[in-house]
Amino acid sequence: MTVSRVLVTGAGGPAGVAVIRSLLKRDDLEVFAADMDGWASALYLVPAERRRIIPAGLAPEFVDAIIALVAEDAIDVIVSTVDAELPGLADRRAELGAELAAPSAEALHTTLDKWLLMQAVEGKARIPHTELLTQEGAEYDWVFPVIVKPRSGAGSRGVHLVHTRAELEAAAGDTSQIIQENLPGDEFSVDVILGADGHVISAVPRLRARVDSGVAVAGRTVHRAELEDTAAACAIAAGLVGVANVQLRYATDGTPALLEINPRFSGSMPLTVAAGVDMPSLAVDLALGRELPHTVPFQEIAVTRFLEDIFLPVDEIIASS
Repeated sequence: MTVSRVLVTGAGGPAGVAVIRSLLKRDDLEVFAADMDGWASALYLVPAERRRIIPAGLAPEFVDAIIALVAEDAIDVIVSTVDAELPGLADRRAELGAELAAPSAEALHTTLDKWLLMQAVEGKARIPHTELLTQEGAEYDWVFPVIVKPRSGAGSRGVHLVHTRAELEAAAGDTSQIIQENLPGDEFSVDVILGADGHVISAVPRLRARVDSGVAVAGRTVHRAELEDTAAACAIAAGLVGVANVQLRYATDGTPALLEINPRFSGSMPLTVAAGVDMPSLAVDLALGRELPHTVPFQEIAVTRFLEDIFLPVDEIIASS
């Protein structure tokens, strides 16, 4: 049996924990965990000799540090679970010395900029009406309240409701932000995996029943064709390959519309895995060039989450400051 080595970054976040837990189930993989913080919990899910401290994703030395780790540890696949790390890694994909389980640099550029993403998806799936936060954009015939959000950034940071035209026009002139119609319906996250040829292997919608700090702490998977089809159309339009998380919300006309796409593993990935689609494992096989199933079905299942503790000797903590 050939054993491949996988480096998973972002071991302190829920997505990193989910990916590491999934990959540790396989006996043909050696999993290395990395994070910028020695207190990152998932570092301690792997043996001590496979724990790594790395620079922050936006640090100038980040990619060079990853290249050095790949060479030193003979890594075969890099799985980054952190948005900030992805563009730098994708831009230097040919230099990494290992396969990168992430979309192309072009697809990342599109999905990480919500304005470019809406332009890419328009006409292929339902999107909320979107304008740049310019004077012209503010003068559009909006139904208030509207949403104003940064073009880039994850989670709900910087996202706020604007209730009047006067308030909107007062903020106009910032092209780093967009204005969108406020969608009133239920929100769903759809974990999607696309094969190397761009076809959708699986799309698993999840109802975000309870959310804490941007992460769903309770929810359920649902079989709903319009969610699966819309998420697939959005991911294909964005040019994605591999795993992504498509966030949708129902519009006033009862159709699901795109909010954003996170071109990485979601923090609620354990629910998708439990529903029958082990996307971290599939993504590693995709990166290694192995044949994947044409489609993977899922079951409806619910989850409620709780804080889990990892206890270990004090001298195992990599950094205690």
